[in-house]
Amino acid sequence: MSTSARNHTLLGIAFVMGAASCFATMDTTIRYIGAYFSVALVLWARYGLHAAIMTLWIALSDKGSFRSANPMFQIARGALLAFSSTMAFAALRRMPVAEFTAIVMLTPVVATLIAWLWLKESVSRLRWLLVLGGFIGALIVVRPGSGIVGWAALLPLAAAFSNAAFQIMTSRFAPHEDPYTTNFYTGVTGVTLATPLLLASVADPIDTLLAAPSLQVGGLVAVAVLGTTGHLLLILALGKAPASTLMPFQYVQLLVAALAGYIVFGLAPDGWSWLGMATIGICGAASAWLNVRAAADRHRPVSAVQVDTVAE
Repeated sequence: MSTSARNHTLLGIAFVMGAASCFATMDTTIRYIGAYFSVALVLWARYGLHAAIMTLWIALSDKGSFRSANPMFQIARGALLAFSSTMAFAALRRMPVAEFTAIVMLTPVVATLIAWLWLKESVSRLRWLLVLGGFIGALIVVRPGSGIVGWAALLPLAAAFSNAAFQIMTSRFAPHEDPYTTNFYTGVTGVTLATPLLLASVADPIDTLLAAPSLQVGGLVAVAVLGTTGHLLLILALGKAPASTLMPFQYVQLLVAALAGYIVFGLAPDGWSWLGMATIGICGAASAWLNVRAAADRHRPVSAVQVDTVAE
């Protein structure tokens, strides 16, 4: 590998680790402001500012377009992503960030299962072992009956299933779309679906924002900025290095989530949780790497959203 190629690879790894750090920090912020704002308001702000940021990005640069070649794909993909975010935001109000992140990181493992059930794809023995290992890791984290997480663990699990379906759909349609255009429609679809939820909320959103401390309002803005920045960093990362190289580094999000949870809330995973998180990380990273390699073998370009194991 030449010096130039090596530098590009290192920059791509730095970008994907930056994206993972953005998502973990965003999740920690969501948990922090969850006592002040409803899920609907956080969801609306997250995608509303995302749409605004990407509108400015496309308008002021030569990247992307406002016109989609596959509008129905964008709507379906956006709906799956918005559902994942809704489940994720609801979960973060009820469980520690590190444990939440670990369960959602099952996405590549779940994608293997869904591809077998939905698309009738052949699954190797190694992939089945990774699926089994991932779910064993989740059981170690949750430990049913222990009272540590409880029923709230179903929320990130639902997010993982929705995100897996989203990624499978993306793997088939995203190569025909500009990634910046897709990122723009991520915000547009999300805010469109979140608006009725916000209007149906019991509390008046304007009164809620005016009554909230400035730190919490700043946190709400930070959620949108971190989410949008994370997705942009993923796009930039893929322009520097192959997806198969980048994929394992996404799992630094587990470590950042654990560190952020400890700094902000004083909550540190116990020994069993670390074991479960490590199991999920190993199985998830291996599954994601195999999924990306399979896409390459089918001669499909890999989109940034396929590298994102946690749809935020």
